[in-house]
Amino acid sequence: MATPHTPHLPASSFQVPLVLNDLLLYRLSRLHATAGGVALRYCEGQFGITRREWRIVALLAELGPQRSSDLAKRASLDRPRTSKAVTSLQGKKLVLRTAKAGDARQVQISLSPTGVALHAELFPLISQLNQSVLAALQPAEVSLLGDMLQRLQGTADSLASQAKLPLANRRGGGTAKLRSAT
Repeated sequence: MATPHTPHLPASSFQVPLVLNDLLLYRLSRLHATAGGVALRYCEGQFGITRREWRIVALLAELGPQRSSDLAKRASLDRPRTSKAVTSLQGKKLVLRTAKAGDARQVQISLSPTGVALHAELFPLISQLNQSVLAALQPAEVSLLGDMLQRLQGTADSLASQAKLPLANRRGGGTAKLRSAT
């Protein structure tokens, strides 16, 4: 039987975490960092865009023209980061900003023809990467995983909306002061 300190932990280790590797969020972060690194090489190395920019391109391809605030919400990004990504994508001629007739404050973001072409070329590569990672599972497990991730996301969304925690101040080293032992 595996101990809590071995990399191959029983599924029940998530129920009573004893070490860092028992934490679901840590394990998902490791998976994202590893497979996401390959996606990053595609995005930055082959196509010259960041992962954040890719997320915006993919959402625009899926949803069509969007307001920047709607993109931010759908991409799970704050508005300043979304605006920066959109500005960068516009500079790369991958997106277009179009003011709504009669209200210049209402700007729609859409993919340019170059952005559409980039999405058509990059999406299959990212999709294949996802399929390669999921190949470790049986088809029924993939379906179950999709359902479980949807339920976990719902719980996380609920927890986030109920949280009464101070906002992080990453520039100042965090908001909480280290408590000294007294």
